[in-house]
Amino acid sequence: MSRYPFEFEHAKPFLQQAGEWIADVFYDILPEAGFEVRDEQIYMAFQLERAFAEKKTIFAEAGVGTGKTLVYLLYAICYARYTRKPAVIACADESLIEQLVKPEGDVAKLAQHLSLAIDARLGKSPDKYLCLVKLDEARGGPEYVEAYQDIHDRLPSFVNKFEAMQTFHAYGDRREYPDLNDEQWNSISWDPFQDCFVCERRHRCGQTLSREHYRQSADLIICSHDFYMEHVWTYEGRKREGQLPLLPEHSSVVFDEGHLLEAAAQKALTYRLKHSVFEQLVSRLLQNEIRESLAVLIDEAIDRSEALFDLLSRQSVAIAGSDRKHIMITERLQRDVSAFRGVIEAIEEELVFESELYTLDDYQLRIVEEHLEMIQKALGLFQQSASLICWATDSSEGLTLVIMPRAVKEVLRERVFGSNVPVVFSSATLSVDGSFDYVADSLGIGDYLSFSVDSPYDYADQMEAVAPTWPPGGAAFTDKMTAAARLLGGSDGGALVLFPSKEELQRFKASISSYSECANKRILFEGDREISHLISDFQNDEASILCAVSLWEGLDIPGPSLNKVIVWSLPYPPQDPVYMAKRQAAASPFEEVDMPYMLLRMKQGMGRLIRSRDDRGFVAILSEEIHDDSKLRERIEALLPEGVALKNV
Repeated sequence: MSRYPFEFEHAKPFLQQAGEWIADVFYDILPEAGFEVRDEQIYMAFQLERAFAEKKTIFAEAGVGTGKTLVYLLYAICYARYTRKPAVIACADESLIEQLVKPEGDVAKLAQHLSLAIDARLGKSPDKYLCLVKLDEARGGPEYVEAYQDIHDRLPSFVNKFEAMQTFHAYGDRREYPDLNDEQWNSISWDPFQDCFVCERRHRCGQTLSREHYRQSADLIICSHDFYMEHVWTYEGRKREGQLPLLPEHSSVVFDEGHLLEAAAQKALTYRLKHSVFEQLVSRLLQNEIRESLAVLIDEAIDRSEALFDLLSRQSVAIAGSDRKHIMITERLQRDVSAFRGVIEAIEEELVFESELYTLDDYQLRIVEEHLEMIQKALGLFQQSASLICWATDSSEGLTLVIMPRAVKEVLRERVFGSNVPVVFSSATLSVDGSFDYVADSLGIGDYLSFSVDSPYDYADQMEAVAPTWPPGGAAFTDKMTAAARLLGGSDGGALVLFPSKEELQRFKASISSYSECANKRILFEGDREISHLISDFQNDEASILCAVSLWEGLDIPGPSLNKVIVWSLPYPPQDPVYMAKRQAAASPFEEVDMPYMLLRMKQGMGRLIRSRDDRGFVAILSEEIHDDSKLRERIEALLPEGVALKNV
């Protein structure tokens, strides 16, 4: 079988030949299969050829309907075969991944119409996999659900057989359990506090086995932004521990919906500390023959950890509309942190001597040392309050301290954008008011290529935009519910209702059944089932309605199944510690933080409506502000495609 999808001439530059073949694909091969010739798509192809040739970062902003995914897939596949290293396609979330690899998705289209065998494999985030330890705990726990036993009974036979595995396969993907709601899934899925390195079942774990599979991909590894940044952040640590990095060496990276990468980077660089996890880890050392001086220090560290987390609990204040708590950093808190770090440092010094006595298992010792080093880094950052964002979360297992660096620019610049491989940011919304500076600055990108092309669709004929007006005194919750029920009830379904937060969605969900207009409607809510199955149900039932928080971008449903987008409220960033810190660091918080975030999200949300030349429908914005603030209304109207006016109704 030929290595390339074209006849390769060694005397000519590879990317020039790849570019010529890709031009033939868009001018001749795909049109013969019924695809349109799109000038915007061909322009994008020429721009990407330069980025790959020069191994540069490029912001590729292309409107809906451009066919941008096909362009970057072709370059990524060709370059992967040239370098003999797979390309990584990193999507904003798991639902976007499913859109890309579904049977009628873009990878399948290229394979079918170009007679091209494409080796594309999924690398999903750890929290999308079943944890065998948590499953066993859930089966015996107070929140027992009958489905947990069914999941256990349907596990592959090799999982619970403690003998050499002759054959095995990946299992335990979130998609395999569509009927579990998010809360039930979180009870049995991996979380950051699982100590996988010492888990006796790690070699039979679905997450571990999936890595063996996707690492062998020749063309594409498709993952989420979160997973890619987790790879970047854990790369050195895993090598020190004798573990393979999460991803193999790769030839290029594409960040689909790349404007969301900063949030994923911050999430990956986050430290999470919990007293119970620390106590469990260091207590293992007490089960060995260790010197008394070390045992005394371990007991003292456990006591100081418990006291520190008790103080943190008292110093934490709830934030309205968020499950995160603000931490009041006081002198006493800093003193307790310093004292705890001092004991940790003493334990680290004792472990150096202990390792020379060979009384501790080397692998277990290495894991404890890594955890202590992580605690020192996290608490060191905590003591530099100007450099961090921190908060606390509560659960039945106790308080968790979360510490996040304020800026991720340096890490990204060194480990991603300084790696001398082509990096493509692809989205319909990368610029704000015609400039890419907002995204580039947030990621620390100084040297980049960029271009922007509009959508080829006739929006003036295909789309309407409306803004319901409100009674004197403004839009109360009941007024918005009445307006939403009227919009949903006067149609045959096909509506996507977008909410800025889970709290707003839950309040809507609790109230909508009391409105007679929607009494017989099939309404699907994000969180009730696995997201890709919800999307499939919505797409296959034109009479249904889908309510979601995370589908402002990436959802691609052409046809009558989606003919209305209702924006519940303007999607400003949440009131949580991350955006509170951004606002505090900005000279003009509203203009520098809130407004750009909201405008990008609004543009993405409205972009869910028209996905083909045959689509027709409307966007409704349930906002009081756009009637009261003329400048804000102008900014919203500027997002609308040419020929589409925002009408009051």
